[in-house]
Amino acid sequence: MPGALKELKILDFTTLLPGPYATMCLADMGADVLRIVSGSRPDLVDFFPPYVPGTKLSAAATQLGRGKRCMALNLKDPRAIKIIHQLIADYDIVIEQFRPGVMAKFGLAYEDLKKINPAVIYCSLTGYGQTGPLRDRAGHDINYIARSGVMSYSGKKESGPCLLGIQIADVASGSNNAVIGILAAVVSRHGTGRGQHIDISMTDGMIAFHAMFGAGFLVDGRELQRDGDYLNGGSLYDYYETKDGRYVSFGGLEPQFFTNFCNTVNRPDLISGGVLPKGIETIKKDIRSIFLTKTRDEWVDIFNRTDACFEPVMTLTEVFSDTLTREREMVVDVALPGGGTVRQIGNPIKLSETPPEYRLAGVSGAVHTREVLTGLGYTDPEIEEFEKTGLFK
Repeated sequence: MPGALKELKILDFTTLLPGPYATMCLADMGADVLRIVSGSRPDLVDFFPPYVPGTKLSAAATQLGRGKRCMALNLKDPRAIKIIHQLIADYDIVIEQFRPGVMAKFGLAYEDLKKINPAVIYCSLTGYGQTGPLRDRAGHDINYIARSGVMSYSGKKESGPCLLGIQIADVASGSNNAVIGILAAVVSRHGTGRGQHIDISMTDGMIAFHAMFGAGFLVDGRELQRDGDYLNGGSLYDYYETKDGRYVSFGGLEPQFFTNFCNTVNRPDLISGGVLPKGIETIKKDIRSIFLTKTRDEWVDIFNRTDACFEPVMTLTEVFSDTLTREREMVVDVALPGGGTVRQIGNPIKLSETPPEYRLAGVSGAVHTREVLTGLGYTDPEIEEFEKTGLFK
């Protein structure tokens, strides 16, 4: 069955993680995604180890490029701009990740393309947005998280802000908001026939994640401190080390879950105080001592007999062999361009009638350039001339 987004055709001018992850999700759901890349400036993700055994393909690149075609164009060449203008008649959604103003220098800004196709939907994905004092500043995930204020109350009192193992701003803020924005614009276009410009800032997205504590701050002006509240280490909601140096998590804020937790660790005397009791530092020290008396798996076995919002901290080996992961189809086998398959992370969006499609793993290089140009009506001699004269560099 065709994917839910089979009618969408997207030109993707993004690199690294935020944009490619967004268009991978859209491709999984059926969108036709065509990446426009530089033939002389490869994406750093292409060289991110490890590589798929028996190939020269980066595992990350095959994942992020899943389901997409790829062509090379030198955007400084006027012929490339002409080709993109031709594509815009059909590929009427654009996503780009350059600094503000770069696409305008190429003649590919939203204002340029909507003259050709008023229905074009144009998503600009940047660190600090298209407007404001930081619009031209470079940044990465750690910078957007820092600037957003999230790290002012995340981490520990003793050690300060903590580095995360994944790119929260890039993916949760950047990629996901880009997908939401694009799909919202598509729905709007169905009613109006007009496209629009979508301005996605990863820092904006991180600021929006202050959904609970930020809302409170805007009312009472109280700054949060690390280890100072329910969800950031100031209560019994936390991670606990076990006898074997592993960790477990407890998140039972509600009375029924907290009661089950206290009874399971043989501390029913703590029930009346709740998850944020008086003398929290002393009580928490006691709880930490209790968890150090058994291994992680021993605690997991004990807590499996009750309902207390308790889970182990798992390694990737454990996660990707876990029954939950398998039954939720979060590991899938995807065909490689040269034959064979590669294990990849599945799409987390489960649609009953139009489930995700994993058509092909990401390719190495701009292997679809000739195919795309032929589809636009260019002849083999013309394409060979383009190649000789640097159009694909």
